[in-house]
Amino acid sequence: MGEANISAPRIRQARERLGWQQSELAAALEVDFNIKLDQSDISEIERQKRGVKDFELDAISRLLGVSPVWLLRGEEASSHE
Repeated sequence: MGEANISAPRIRQARERLGWQQSELAAALEVDFNIKLDQSDISEIERQKRGVKDFELDAISRLLGVSPVWLLRGEEASSHE
């Protein structure tokens, strides 16, 4: 089976930069966005075993203080996109 998402390394990088555990990201998703993921779901996302829904990616980017474009491509959005 191939990779289930392309944002995994940057999700992990942004999470670790904040000093958050996977369980802390999962808890924040539920509290702030009513998205019910547990630590094992975050682990599967970061290991590219689970895909990420668009609304999950948006919420993750907001919590981690990065843009969804950066999570997807590793770059910031430009004005010609």
